[in-house]
Amino acid sequence: MMLPDDVPDLVVVPEELAPANDGPAHMRGIPGSRMFEIRDALAVYRRDNPHSAMYDASQGDGGASLPGVPAEVLSQAFQLQMEHGTGYDKPFGTEMFRQSVVEDYWQLDASTGWGPANVIACQGGRDALEKAYEAALHLGHGHNGDFVVVSRVPWISYNWGPYAVGANVMLAPGSEDAAWALTPGGIEACVAGASAFDGRKVAVLVITSPDNPTGRTLSESRQLELARAAFRAGIPFVLFDWIYHRVTDGKPHDLNAFLDAMEPAERERCIFLDGITKSLGGSNIRNAHLVASERVVRFIQSRASHGVIPSFFSQAVAIAAYRMGFDRAARGIVEPTNASRQVLGTFLSHKGLRHILGKGYYAFIDVGEWIDRARLKDSAALGAILAERHGLAVVPGVYFSAYGKAWIRFSYALPPEETEAAAERLWTALEEIGR
Repeated sequence: MMLPDDVPDLVVVPEELAPANDGPAHMRGIPGSRMFEIRDALAVYRRDNPHSAMYDASQGDGGASLPGVPAEVLSQAFQLQMEHGTGYDKPFGTEMFRQSVVEDYWQLDASTGWGPANVIACQGGRDALEKAYEAALHLGHGHNGDFVVVSRVPWISYNWGPYAVGANVMLAPGSEDAAWALTPGGIEACVAGASAFDGRKVAVLVITSPDNPTGRTLSESRQLELARAAFRAGIPFVLFDWIYHRVTDGKPHDLNAFLDAMEPAERERCIFLDGITKSLGGSNIRNAHLVASERVVRFIQSRASHGVIPSFFSQAVAIAAYRMGFDRAARGIVEPTNASRQVLGTFLSHKGLRHILGKGYYAFIDVGEWIDRARLKDSAALGAILAERHGLAVVPGVYFSAYGKAWIRFSYALPPEETEAAAERLWTALEEIGR
């Protein structure tokens, strides 16, 4: 019905208006990432020791610390861009990208019932995650303010990405001795705990393996067990963040096997995230993708048409790498990181340092003994000393959550010789701090 020219009109009918509440007035301001403080602290050491070696074991960027995306891949991507042109693409990316993800990368079996229509391109992992959170909120219980459940010591942006789109975040129960791993009982406790907050529910459980920051790695069978525990508890979606799974000296996750192990109804409740930012060192290329049910993909696609449409060049880089054979394309990142993992594991065991070391980029190291000796507040204070006085940048575990206050994240996405030198610098610093 059209109204007179001088009468305001609505885009939706009154019953469909976004709920009116004063939630934004009560929400906490989202803090900026403290990662930038680390480089500032390292700059102090550079100023005072201009001729001394420094080691950055804080970053998670293989494009900065290792060769990054091979020139051959970038050249092929540029050629694809030249052929494709610079006009608008679809909100899901391009059919070429979808096809390459399915056929070249995952080699997805048609028997799973999933194919190109189950893929949506995203402008990096954070974009993919925010789109997945929104889908889970709207297609699950349909409640803003419901919870996203993550592990006890989560990646920093897991704390704030969901909050930015109207979800809350709950840290699942988990034991330090078990690397804060999710458990079926802990998942059930989260569902029960959510209901205590005005009857809220859990919209989605996030399972990340290999993990950031701890490096903890879960078998596919364990991930499947946790997902089924979530479904039994009434959680509508499980998001599998597999962004690091190619950085391994074992086998990467097998999506075909994972889907084959599930009932069709279970598959509809799973969202998988992967991309090239870590395993290919393409952090500033910004390409990731989600694989999910067509219902989820259609929801995200509709919203993306009014929001972030992924750039073609980012897709072209992924396509070029997938067509080349991803193991070959990612060799410059994966091989030195795997070698560094062995070097660091040997070093930590030899020194008797308590640590978590799975796959991916990171080791999580317990430095509580030295924090206590120096009478420091937490690992942030220790991290400042390591950077400013010893020229070693790490990420304090307290940046991720209070439960990591006695730990540091040590990135070994470095050439093995640099990893070894950085580890030696860490031990020298701890010995001095502990006197």
